[in-house]
Amino acid sequence: MRIRDLLAPASIALNASATDKKNAINQIVALMAKRGNISDLEAYKKLVLAREEESTTAVGEGVAIPHGKGDCVSAPGLAAMVVPAGVDYDAPDDEPVRVIFLIAAPNTKDNVHVDVLSKLSVLLLDENFTKSLLAAKTVDEFLDAVDAAENAKDAADANGVVSGELPSILAVTACPTGIAHTYMAEESLKKAADKLGISIKVETRGTSGAKNVLTDEEITQAKAIIVAADTVVPMARFDGKKVIECHVADGINNAEKLLTEANSGKVPVYIAKDDGTPATSSSKSGGLSVYKHLMTGVSHMLPFVVGGGILIALAFLIDGIYCKMNGITPDGTFGTMTAVSAFLKAKVGGVAFGFMLPVLAGFIAYSIADRAGLALGFVGGAIAAGGTSGFLGALVAGFFAGYTILALKKCFEKLPKSLEGIKSILIYPLLGIFIVGLGMVFVVEPIVGFINHWLNVGLNNLNGASGLLLGLLVGGMMAVDMGGPVNKAAYVFATGMLAEGHYDIMAAVMVGGMCPPIAIAAATLLFKNKFTAEERKAGPVNFIMGLSFITEGAIPYAAADPSHVLPSCIVGSAVAGALSMLFHCTLMAPHGGIFVFPVVGNPLLYLLALAAGSAVSCIMLGTLKKTVTE
Repeated sequence: MRIRDLLAPASIALNASATDKKNAINQIVALMAKRGNISDLEAYKKLVLAREEESTTAVGEGVAIPHGKGDCVSAPGLAAMVVPAGVDYDAPDDEPVRVIFLIAAPNTKDNVHVDVLSKLSVLLLDENFTKSLLAAKTVDEFLDAVDAAENAKDAADANGVVSGELPSILAVTACPTGIAHTYMAEESLKKAADKLGISIKVETRGTSGAKNVLTDEEITQAKAIIVAADTVVPMARFDGKKVIECHVADGINNAEKLLTEANSGKVPVYIAKDDGTPATSSSKSGGLSVYKHLMTGVSHMLPFVVGGGILIALAFLIDGIYCKMNGITPDGTFGTMTAVSAFLKAKVGGVAFGFMLPVLAGFIAYSIADRAGLALGFVGGAIAAGGTSGFLGALVAGFFAGYTILALKKCFEKLPKSLEGIKSILIYPLLGIFIVGLGMVFVVEPIVGFINHWLNVGLNNLNGASGLLLGLLVGGMMAVDMGGPVNKAAYVFATGMLAEGHYDIMAAVMVGGMCPPIAIAAATLLFKNKFTAEERKAGPVNFIMGLSFITEGAIPYAAADPSHVLPSCIVGSAVAGALSMLFHCTLMAPHGGIFVFPVVGNPLLYLLALAAGSAVSCIMLGTLKKTVTE
């Protein structure tokens, strides 16, 4: 595939004029629409504008490469616009933009077009190429200039010779969409390195995956590493190496400066966090950092909760069948009335479930302070589990333990090097556990314990309108961002309430999370004219995802048309959650979807709640979504 295959004559405008950046984008999006590869023009325009909000797509030298990738794009395409008088485009060099190429990329696994788009991005760094585009008098001359530049690039690549020596400088480039800026930064760094006489290797992490991946030997021998990225990059491999972290735009516009700094050796040493997670090159806000620490704790806690919770639920199911068969009224031994149920609940499931709070607190602390925080977090979580503060106390314990370790590290940072080894073995665990113990017993337990007691009394007294309202709230939250912070907040709350014996909240949360994919799958079958051919083809798979409690299956549809899909899903999930509470449905298993329905309290009514919520969302989707013209 060549650049010309993606660039139709009807999508090229010479001698255009634009009042501002938004006006230019409106014009070039309209040019793209002439290709017939955009199923929802407004949705595509929103994708392009959203990318501009992250950072300008102007790359300097009078060139801009806006782009959008999503389900509203049925096939890859290019549109081009020449603005002789220039337009203010927030360019990094403040120069008016005169050449604009718009990229449309489909949200598919087939990325054969990516190499073509990356090649165009690299060509636009060549001043002679942009001059030839500006000089074109007709569309044919414009296309001929593109062909000539591409042929020259292919010939140069074919004649290139790769040195067998290890490069002195390494780099990684990545941008959110992984189409243009990733490869422009690569080319800019390579050109600057050639000019400065520096050997370099650049790893690109684009839409088609990581290419030219850096080897362990290269990383070991490298003088320094440049990470020019606006998205997640695996950083643990660079532990102990000199690393420059910057935005991908810096890799394009400040390549010489970055290489000069890297080659000087005056670069800070990167220390990898020991939590197993990849780092990003951009700094995180306090709120995102807290969320990341919380999710680290939750992700490590869930296997204990899911495994132990389902085994306990099975024990109750077995005893329920046993009581019905023998006409026995359940008593205080319910859940351990038979040998099998006693084994499942007391010997295995209960033990696994008992790790829930210590593991939660331990790995929150681990995320904050690495391994030194683990012991403090486990102890704080165990105190919360054995006391009155419960799940909320464990959350506080995790953060308290993590920041206690950070404070201790600060206090003892000037300790003689000869005593360095005793920090992690003696000082941190001894003082840390003592401080966390004091704080938990005399501060957290009394205060958070009171709050926890008040919350439990309130939840136990839920009935009628109050129960409906809570179900409406947590069910709707599951569809707000489908796996994002709001969804996770509802799920974590329900998981915590499992430990307190509030099984109705978990039921409302799970049914709320199951509705969006099921509703979308049904809508693609019932309202075919509201979805593209690709969406209709993928739709039925969401039945399986929804029934498995995988809300994320609805994300591609919500991303393509958020203004219509999200309200529909939120309302349906809220209805399902409210009905689940109204029907007094309960669930002791924190995951599993339809596979754990045998342990649901009032399973037939639970199915009714799921069907009703899904139906509401499905009908709203059919009503609100616009008809698709293909």
